[in-house]
Amino acid sequence: MSYEPARADFGLPVRIDLYSDTHTRPSRAMKEAMLEAEMGDEQGGSDPTVWELCDRTAALLGKEAAMFMPSGTMCNQVAIATHCRPGDEILAHEDAHIQSSEAGGPGAISGVMIRGLAGERGIFSAKTLLGAVRPVSRYSPPQRLVEVEQTANKGGGACWTVDELRAVADVAHAHGMKVHMDGARVLNAAVALRVAASDVTASCDTVWVDFTKGLGAPLGAVLAGPRDFIGEAWRWKQRLGGSMRQGGMNAAACIYALEHNIDRLADDHRNAAALAQGMAQIPGITVETPETNLVFFDTTGTGLTAAEFASRLRPLGVTVSVSEAYRGRACTHLDVDAGQIEEAVAIMRRVVGG
Repeated sequence: MSYEPARADFGLPVRIDLYSDTHTRPSRAMKEAMLEAEMGDEQGGSDPTVWELCDRTAALLGKEAAMFMPSGTMCNQVAIATHCRPGDEILAHEDAHIQSSEAGGPGAISGVMIRGLAGERGIFSAKTLLGAVRPVSRYSPPQRLVEVEQTANKGGGACWTVDELRAVADVAHAHGMKVHMDGARVLNAAVALRVAASDVTASCDTVWVDFTKGLGAPLGAVLAGPRDFIGEAWRWKQRLGGSMRQGGMNAAACIYALEHNIDRLADDHRNAAALAQGMAQIPGITVETPETNLVFFDTTGTGLTAAEFASRLRPLGVTVSVSEAYRGRACTHLDVDAGQIEEAVAIMRRVVGG
């Protein structure tokens, strides 16, 4: 069996891309910032633009130090490998990205297991976490790490509140565990909650932020945490081949995103709310109320599977993603404006005969 992705059909132009915020393209101004970047050797520590990005991101997230990596998935895997040892157990939501979407990386790379916890909207409670804590015993795997996902993707882009995070972290720390945040959309959460990003991440020992989603950069994520932890994480970055040499060009795009694309995430949230409201008025489609930029919907009442619905939209220039048989997702981002949201709803109504 081949795991190579199918080659995209370049003959069908996408006019309204709601598939994912990972499909954002760098703006002309971002590209100009990349061209003007001062560069050195990221591997040897001589790239000033990479250092600037790391320092600024660490400060934004309230952490001592940070490290630039190609992707958020790599940040998760490096963090897990640094926190844990083979045979350890991670406690995470049963739908967490590290569980469902990272190709078994925690087991393959770190030799750890994940215990899935239940919870509405991709968020588990401190009580649920406490109920999963085992007495220390030679018969049980050491419980080393608690992982939270902000925002909770499969939970509909739901936000962990500062109080929810603090309560979970208190339980974890009381039982000798560290807390790692998958911060793929942590800045979406900070904007939606109207709090500082450092408040959202304060109770977590380590966290990363993705620059390739709503922030619009073409590559990159930054892992932040205690200075000693980041120093040790560099060995895992090296083992996984993550050095980027003249990384300043990519770091400059991320710095541009920090300066220009955080506050505008609120636009994506407003567009998601408008999209959800419009889709909810299409006969046969039910919609989960979005908290941020992810709109999950159910097509059962249309008689179409989510895949059939998506395939009918594609020739008309609209893309959405498929999560389950009848559950799909539309994602708003900086390359989709309010007018395109209205157009997308009209096209959706047409394809289901509404």
